Amino acid sequence: MAENCFLDLEVDVNGEQVFFLNKGVLSSYSEKISKLVTRSKGVNQRLKVIFNDFPGGASNFELVARFCYNNGKVNIDPTNISNLNCAAHFMEMNKPFSKNENLFEKTEKSLDEIRYWTWSDLLTALKQCQDLTANNSSSSNILDKFLDSLIARIASSCQASPCPSISSSECSGTFRLSCDTRSTESLKNTSIYRLTWWFEDLSILDTGSIRMLVKLMVSRNFENGIISRFLFHYQKSRFASASVLEKTKIVETVIDMLDSLDIRSISYKGLFVILSIAINTKVGPQCMEKLEIMIGSQLDRANLDDLLFPSSARRSYLYDVNLVLRFLKAFLGKGVCCVPLSRLKKVGSLMDLYLAEVAPDPHLKPSKFLALMTALPDSARDSCDGIYHAVDLYLEVHSRLSEEQKTKICLGINYENLSSEAFNHLAKNPKFPSKSAIQALVSQHRKLKGLLQNTDEEKQEEEALFTDSPSNLPHEKKTKDEGSKQIVLYAKRLMITDENEKMKTHLQGMQWRVVELETICRKMQLQMAKMMKSRMSGHNGNSAKSVPRLCS
Repeated sequence: MAENCFLDLEVDVNGEQVFFLNKGVLSSYSEKISKLVTRSKGVNQRLKVIFNDFPGGASNFELVARFCYNNGKVNIDPTNISNLNCAAHFMEMNKPFSKNENLFEKTEKSLDEIRYWTWSDLLTALKQCQDLTANNSSSSNILDKFLDSLIARIASSCQASPCPSISSSECSGTFRLSCDTRSTESLKNTSIYRLTWWFEDLSILDTGSIRMLVKLMVSRNFENGIISRFLFHYQKSRFASASVLEKTKIVETVIDMLDSLDIRSISYKGLFVILSIAINTKVGPQCMEKLEIMIGSQLDRANLDDLLFPSSARRSYLYDVNLVLRFLKAFLGKGVCCVPLSRLKKVGSLMDLYLAEVAPDPHLKPSKFLALMTALPDSARDSCDGIYHAVDLYLEVHSRLSEEQKTKICLGINYENLSSEAFNHLAKNPKFPSKSAIQALVSQHRKLKGLLQNTDEEKQEEEALFTDSPSNLPHEKKTKDEGSKQIVLYAKRLMITDENEKMKTHLQGMQWRVVELETICRKMQLQMAKMMKSRMSGHNGNSAKSVPRLCS
């Protein structure tokens, strides 16, 4: 700097260093300094300025001062362009002075040459820019330009070499090292390599830059599957050196960005990995809800092991059944009618397995178990055998439940959807309350009666069709095919008749068991009434023994 200048300006930059400069030199380029000088009292008085948030610190302010003292000349490159651009905004150096360009214009002009930068230059400038973004909003525009160029190179790499848009024949040292150190195994698959070579290089970005990057990729129809793979890689790569707070921020960013993608393009196993991490890092409730909805909406892709999350420390039961209930709520979404039946039945089979797994937990409350049983509609299951066996296991472990509690649990079983094997097992099962056994018998009776009525109606229709002569049929139905149709129907009638006989035999046996149980219930009620009367009128002081309640 010129030694003959009168040093009448003292600038303290972020407490790092103090500069002694000339007011006139800096005022001719900086509107901010010019305003401060105008407001200061006394022309010959030294002006002291304190900057606490100058972008780039003392070293960057020195570059700005050199720009002013060298008549608007400064060397701008990828290592300082972000700092100088932000400093130009901060110092209000955006208006022309004489024939020289102002600092802001110079940095903007240099940005037009970004397409000629090497990949390493671009990463360097991007890293510097994102460090400024937290405290300087003016850097967001330049960051957008860096990310634009970055995405363009990544997109072109899907069809070209892994070093896209590099004008010189050599890659930078950093990028070449990044290429050379990739595993030989990954290089064997050229197509995967072309799609994912940039993953590790962009893992240096902070969460704010990652959000901007993903949003730009989505807006430009970048392949969602590649974006989701990068987000999983980013989380894994950054976790090694991150603090607890940083880990939470990383996971929340990954969840938010995954939620903006097509759910079908996201690894379902990867979502469960993120869920485990999210639980341990205690992410916010909104992010957790997003993740649970993403998982729950695709619940038919899960298996039993995926759902076996241990309960939180404050819970006494073994597995987190509340989490699974939230998955089911997300799966049903706007209603059962919106879910294809094939997907619904897959989840029904999965829940039968889950019920059998959680049933032996001695701390699982009846209300939670019943909620799991009834979370899905009856259409989700062709048979309720799975639910029945889970209830059987639950009642065996929770033998101290009252009759009322057992009866409520049994309400989750659709007895009409039980197979004959399960029904026969229930009829002899002492763990089930007697009321439930009777309800099962009545339901089976109703089911078989309905089947018999349907088959009898079919039989009558077929007999009527069989006995009709061709002269009684409409003219258009008197064809040669009618004879063959009648023969088929006659054969079918014989098969149904045989099946009806078997059903009637089974129904008669069931009716006999129902009558027998009703007789036992009446006798027990009479005995209980006598004992209660005897206890009320007795004077010997001995209390009557309680009798199990078999019927109500």
